[in-house]
Amino acid sequence: MLDFVVSALAGVALGLSLAAPPGPMNAIIAEESVLRGWGSGFRAGLGALSADACFFVLALLGVVTVVRDVPVVQQALFGFGGLLMLYFAYGTATDANAAFGGDAATDGAGDVAGDADSKGFRKAFVLALTNPYQILWWLTAGVGLLDPGTYTIGALGDVAVSTGSPIIVVGFFGGIAVWITGFPAALVTVGRRVDAFAPLVAYLSAVVLALAGLSFLSKATGILA
Repeated sequence: MLDFVVSALAGVALGLSLAAPPGPMNAIIAEESVLRGWGSGFRAGLGALSADACFFVLALLGVVTVVRDVPVVQQALFGFGGLLMLYFAYGTATDANAAFGGDAATDGAGDVAGDADSKGFRKAFVLALTNPYQILWWLTAGVGLLDPGTYTIGALGDVAVSTGSPIIVVGFFGGIAVWITGFPAALVTVGRRVDAFAPLVAYLSAVVLALAGLSFLSKATGILA
């Protein structure tokens, strides 16, 4: 039973290692959360989670290794991903100006009126699918998730963690679910208590996306050099 629980927790830790670090995906979630409320932030997170489900299937089929083995594919991903991030950065800055410049009304839940069908899910999904760093995660930590085997944790009395098992996979996606639920909730809660917080997060999200886009374009031009 203890091995089962530890394997599940190991999966949760792997999920958080992918979902929690700062980066373009969390910038999208943060933008949607502070501009349109928890629901929009959660839907953006679901977009990223759906992309990881796709990567999970592709990793099982061995398709994602093409990115590692074919430099021109890496270049295309970095280039396209960089352009997308710059495009979304512009959209984020524009939305922030509208929301906090008085040009867009919000309803009682903090959602921008007339924008209930947020594009956050599609934005996060497309961006995640073209995010080389996300693919590289699947080529590194993701390998440990999928590779069948066991390793023991001596500090816990030689408890065994089963990799490649259903329980660690469930824990992995559970860890992502915890993040995409709690992160938007925390942002919305703080934003309601501190008036300056929401505009700061919105504009900071645009900056993160822009910097990530420029970094990706730089890498795209240098991969084949």
